[in-house]
Amino acid sequence: MPVESVFPRLEALLPHVQKPIQYVGGELNSTVKEWDTTDVRWALMYPDAYEVGLPNQGVMILYEVLNEREGVLAERTYSVWPDLEALMREHKVPQFTVDAHRPVRAFDVFGLSFSTELGYTNMLTALDLAGIPLAAADRTEDDPVVLAGGHAAFNPEPIADFIDAAVIGDGEQAVLEITDVIRAWKTEGRPGGRDELLLRLARTGGVYVPRFYDVEYLPDGRIARVVPNRSGVPWRVSKHTVMDLDEWPYPKQPLVPLAETVHERMSVEIFRGCTRGCRFCQAGMITRPVRERSITGIGEMVEAGLKATGFEEVGLLSLSSADHTEIADVAKGLADRYEDDKIGLSLPSTRVDAFNIDLANELTRNGRRSGLTFAPEGGSERIRKVINKMVSEEDLIRTVATAYGNGWRQVKLYFMCGLPTETDEDVLQIADMAKRVIQKGREVTGQNDIRCTVSIGGFVPKPHTPFQWSPQLGVEETDARLEKLRDAIRGDKKYGRNIGFRYHDGKPGIIEGLLSRGDRRVGAVIRAVYEDGGRFDGWREHFSYDRWMRACEAALPAFDVDLAWFTTRERTIEEVLPWDHLDSGLDKDWLWDDWQDALDETEVEDCRWTPCFDCGVCPQMDTAIQIGPTGKKLLPLTVVNAGASAGS
Repeated sequence: MPVESVFPRLEALLPHVQKPIQYVGGELNSTVKEWDTTDVRWALMYPDAYEVGLPNQGVMILYEVLNEREGVLAERTYSVWPDLEALMREHKVPQFTVDAHRPVRAFDVFGLSFSTELGYTNMLTALDLAGIPLAAADRTEDDPVVLAGGHAAFNPEPIADFIDAAVIGDGEQAVLEITDVIRAWKTEGRPGGRDELLLRLARTGGVYVPRFYDVEYLPDGRIARVVPNRSGVPWRVSKHTVMDLDEWPYPKQPLVPLAETVHERMSVEIFRGCTRGCRFCQAGMITRPVRERSITGIGEMVEAGLKATGFEEVGLLSLSSADHTEIADVAKGLADRYEDDKIGLSLPSTRVDAFNIDLANELTRNGRRSGLTFAPEGGSERIRKVINKMVSEEDLIRTVATAYGNGWRQVKLYFMCGLPTETDEDVLQIADMAKRVIQKGREVTGQNDIRCTVSIGGFVPKPHTPFQWSPQLGVEETDARLEKLRDAIRGDKKYGRNIGFRYHDGKPGIIEGLLSRGDRRVGAVIRAVYEDGGRFDGWREHFSYDRWMRACEAALPAFDVDLAWFTTRERTIEEVLPWDHLDSGLDKDWLWDDWQDALDETEVEDCRWTPCFDCGVCPQMDTAIQIGPTGKKLLPLTVVNAGASAGS
């Protein structure tokens, strides 16, 4: 039976909301399939506003991978703003997809990609608007399987009550395997109902189904153990790893948004994974090993993507893009190739020790020369040893001197506050570093219009990192430290005016910490926040610390724990962590040893270029580091429009 579009009912509401264009769909390269020609149907959600969700590479890739498969349909849905939410409730319009405006509850799978834990209340909003029971235990065979993925899914315990399943790691192959399981179950007439489907998914070993695991607690509130409660369910669930990125050149047809979004460019992931070993970085730890896309694969993806979209900028994405072994050839080849078309190239923030002026010039040759962003992360040499960010202040000053000397006028520096063992002095050295940057810029250029922006985020300890045992800095201490830094920067008459200072106070960070390292007991807090009106917690203007505090005070005493227990408390090696049964490939003893190295201020090299440090990923996951050089060049090397202009 076809599923009816809710658009006729939705359309009448759109004149009454902000940015109605974000709800209408019809983007270039979007896909709408006939419902009845497919047998497995996915609704994919990035639980944030359209302007943030549409450019998300993960959702875009899965959308295309699924829609390429015969008999499979995938559509997208995003969080609706509170103005439309109120009207949808009033007029009984359910959560809908933007592709064909079908109700989310009609799909087989409702898949959510979480890159941050602050999207959890948006998930509950979407479930409720869709008419799907918030509690997984209350769902029937008529409800979709609610599936979590993305980096936050590496500890899905805080949302265990609300999701049916979670997948950790790369999604491309995983969604196709899940599709096959669902198709077989449906073809057989849905034997055993919803429970049987979830059991089949759990028994694959690559899908975590919380209902099949019991959590036992010690009298002091710590976890005693997490045990399967069904036969055939694995004790540990493994992450998925795609090994040959060239076999997965997605997205081939990137979506072009109708409304303004946070990134107006076509992006290509040039490698996945990172072995730099920054101890605070969950993304670097959980995406190991490094897998590079070949230079020819990158060139083909850029060519196809530009033809499909008409964008004028290409983002070369990864966790540390300048570390690609052939990045110089990639940048030069693309700049040569698209010189006539004025296609700009961009990298995310560049590591100080990977920056060189030749690369920077290639990246800006066809586009505008904007500011450069570097991320020293820690203000002092000592704290950079603690976090294993091996960048000296002299390296930074030398790099910015080169940049200023070659025509750049704006440098942005990113740091964190609240890192393990950090003192006020470590943070105040950020001000000294920023002043030296301005001083060097003036010296090199002979001009005073040099700018440096200091941007500071609060450190949040994350699962599957060496800092997963670390205490988090409290709100008051964080704010006091940032205030001292602000005064040190602004109080300087000579340099202060040229230094911009942006920071987040400690409140969102401590809530993110609760959700990051929480266990199933935190679900009661999330639900209470949602019922109290919590939405869009990742947006400063919508986040309410008081609302989260009220929820913690109402929900956590029943379990004899509190907010501090989950955040500012240090863990020991003996403690069972809520995510220990989810296998990222990283050996827990190796992570602990690295935590001890951090406390000793001992640095560790990048294992791409040195012997293996036995983190556990490669042998345990049957994977290996894949890097070049391949010796190939970006082909064809002709300028794209050369033939056309010659023949005209």
